[in-house]
Amino acid sequence: MSPADASTLDAALGDLPTWKLEDLYPAPNSQAFRDDMEKAGAECLAFEAKWKGRLTDAAAKTGDEGLGKAVQEFEALEDLMGCIGSYAGLTYYTDTSDPEIGKFFGDVQAKLTDDASHLLFFALEMNRIDDAVLEAALAADALAAHYRPWILDLRMDKPYQLDDRLEQLFLEKSMTGAGAFNRLFDETMAALTFTVDGAVLPLERTLSLLQEPDPETRRKAAQALAATFKANIRTFALITNTLAKDKEISDRWRGFTDIADSRHLANRVEREVVDALAQAVREAYPRLSHRYYAMKAKWLGMERMNFWDRNAPLPETPNHLIPWSEARETVLSAYGAFDPEMAAIARRFFDGGWIDAPVRPGKAPGAFAHPTVPSAHPYVLVNYMGKPRDVMTLAHELGHGVHQVLAGGQGALMASTPLTLAETASVFGEMLTFRALLERTTDKRERKAMLAQKVEDMINTVVRQIAFYEFERKLHTARKDGELTPEAIGQLWLSIQAESLGPAIAISEGYETYWAYIPHFIHSPFYVYAYAFGDCLVNSLYAVYEKAEGGFQQKYFEMLKAGGSKHHSELLAPFGLDATDPAFWEKGLSMIEGLIDELEALDAA
Repeated sequence: MSPADASTLDAALGDLPTWKLEDLYPAPNSQAFRDDMEKAGAECLAFEAKWKGRLTDAAAKTGDEGLGKAVQEFEALEDLMGCIGSYAGLTYYTDTSDPEIGKFFGDVQAKLTDDASHLLFFALEMNRIDDAVLEAALAADALAAHYRPWILDLRMDKPYQLDDRLEQLFLEKSMTGAGAFNRLFDETMAALTFTVDGAVLPLERTLSLLQEPDPETRRKAAQALAATFKANIRTFALITNTLAKDKEISDRWRGFTDIADSRHLANRVEREVVDALAQAVREAYPRLSHRYYAMKAKWLGMERMNFWDRNAPLPETPNHLIPWSEARETVLSAYGAFDPEMAAIARRFFDGGWIDAPVRPGKAPGAFAHPTVPSAHPYVLVNYMGKPRDVMTLAHELGHGVHQVLAGGQGALMASTPLTLAETASVFGEMLTFRALLERTTDKRERKAMLAQKVEDMINTVVRQIAFYEFERKLHTARKDGELTPEAIGQLWLSIQAESLGPAIAISEGYETYWAYIPHFIHSPFYVYAYAFGDCLVNSLYAVYEKAEGGFQQKYFEMLKAGGSKHHSELLAPFGLDATDPAFWEKGLSMIEGLIDELEALDAA
């Protein structure tokens, strides 16, 4: 499809939904929003006046003066402020190019940061309570005992906390430091345009051309991406250098010994577990990505693929757009076949206006599910263009959404799931959808195309994301010795990409800039391994599901409902899985290898 056919594309996709943020607030300037902003400020001040300096005494009491009551009031403030922040963020991501929306977002962030400075004492003071005193409080106060998982989780941060004044400085400067550079990245990226055959396109539409059947269209799109990235590369290098240095300063002050340890702590996962995952994936490069891309090059009639051919459709791939209505029914039917409750929750996203699907100028690129707060409901953002991968993205984000709805019962403090396990439900949703589609495909050529696409998605989720993680490790390590030029960053990127992609893919001029558009490097350093963690975990989980005689669905829902109230070892134990076992990762990777084996057999038949 020509880039000039954007309007025709939109018509073919049907009526794409936009989300209804009115469920949170009627409008940015509404009285309800202004009232809550004022209420948050007043209640933060009141909370500080009531509890600051008194938490150790509260640990010896129960009822309205007890520790449990303090945590309950803190949770209510977290929910209120989370609702305000979610509304501002979702409004901003709807159109990051609008200066008035940008001002609204920035002003709300500033106000919430000021309010949060009055709550900062709470976690610090909680962690200064003596262990024995705290245990006695948890035993005597039923309300405090309810929050035991959150309180014990909070104490894992204790070794890395600074004194109160430093913590306040870190908090208040965050929006003029890392927060400001995050916003600069978002607004710069949203404003970029890419010229392909005379058509001026946003990022998402240009990236989608890399999945077009015509090799020349893919080449032109890749070159357009490289040209625009190169024109802006100094800005992206400045952002990357600044954020890497900012993180190094924070890590040094807090006492983290490894560049990724703060992420591991936030994910509540041990460094050794992540190291084992990364090593297992790196060792599997030859039998996964290298092997598959060599097969694909042969299918496309090439000795070596160009880097822009990596996600090209096979000749067997049906070349038709998937209307939104079909995507909806595909995902809901797959979810329903697993469990009607799962489909019922997902249907609420469609029926309730919880999804924003169209591609628009200024809209945030990519896709995400935002949990907002338990007192409201999640929202999903996708940029839907009718590709098979867009259907899988929808299934992925709705998996997050279902998880967020189910975990909401844990409350504002314990609903949030560590990123490693947050990807479990999303990848499982993808797997359900893929398996449902594969089961009803009888045509050998279509089956081959579907298997190939799934293998590519899994390689993108596992191999590519671990390669991203290795790139970040190299970049953050090198940044300790001084600022990195755009060329130096590009060379780090190319070295890692060549290793992970293998000899069947030719990496030519222009690709050295492609690190620049990956938002996870900016917003959540070292986040990316969570995708590989989730995919390998789900592969093992799905194998258990296929062999289970009954009861799997109930255990699965219990895992999702737990939110962040349990460690990954507790959540996986009912399924007989253990992420600390090195063999666990091999089991997950073997499923990808098995699909490649099936493709090879289909090709030989």
